[in-house]
Amino acid sequence: MKSILVPIEDHGVIEPQLEAALQLAQLFDSYIEGIAITPDYPVVLPVDIAIGVPSPITPENRLEMARACRERFEAFMTEKQISRAAAGMAGLSSGWRQDGLMEDAFLGAYGRVFDLIVVGRPDGSNGQTRLSTAEAALFEAGRPVLIAPPVPTRSFGETAVIAWNRSTETARAVLDSMPLLRKAKRIVVLELDDWGVPGPSGSELARHLRMHDLPAEAITAADPSNRPGEAILKEAAALGCDLLVKGAYTQSRLRQMFFGGATSHILGNTTMPVLMAH
Repeated sequence: MKSILVPIEDHGVIEPQLEAALQLAQLFDSYIEGIAITPDYPVVLPVDIAIGVPSPITPENRLEMARACRERFEAFMTEKQISRAAAGMAGLSSGWRQDGLMEDAFLGAYGRVFDLIVVGRPDGSNGQTRLSTAEAALFEAGRPVLIAPPVPTRSFGETAVIAWNRSTETARAVLDSMPLLRKAKRIVVLELDDWGVPGPSGSELARHLRMHDLPAEAITAADPSNRPGEAILKEAAALGCDLLVKGAYTQSRLRQMFFGGATSHILGNTTMPVLMAH
């Protein structure tokens, strides 16, 4: 995981994102790149002459917002003594994409040339990462996404818990997380009673991981309330988890919007870093 992308909003709470990105980068001597992001507003004239309504975001505002994003990103990296990336040099470093303010759709496309995208917890509160930003990264980039908790964890990736529901999405998340799993001291494959789709058991996944010389074990937990998202977070916390690995949106987004789901609950409530893939 040598290249990490962090979308930044000028009004957002960006410190948890940057702390999580830095924790990850320190494990792999990675490059962290910031990009200024905004909702998918149309670019229009400052004032609509016909009806006299100001546009939601003018070209001048876009420049100012992008400048504020960059200043916050670079101030953090300066405080943490992370050097700017130099051409031809590898190692822990940072950089800024200088193409102005970008929409969520661009993030999804640009993220395809990074090893990982780090977003904040999209819990709907003011200043936090928007759900549309997280979903653009998850659905469009084809790369794993790390959800940063609001408060950084003291350790990162020492005890990894895989929320195993036997789905294609979770299998992909496990593969994408292998660089981190190789650094873990303990790996727990967590299954819940009567949760998931048909497929290999957690014990079979743990066996596969042990073939890679990884310290994997499998456990099954009860979920009497049939709330898998809550049960996963509770069990992971009890295990001392500092990295949760899970497939994103095994059920459709629309179904989760109306009926809830494990992905939606974890996205909005996690207190630990979560690596997701779709």
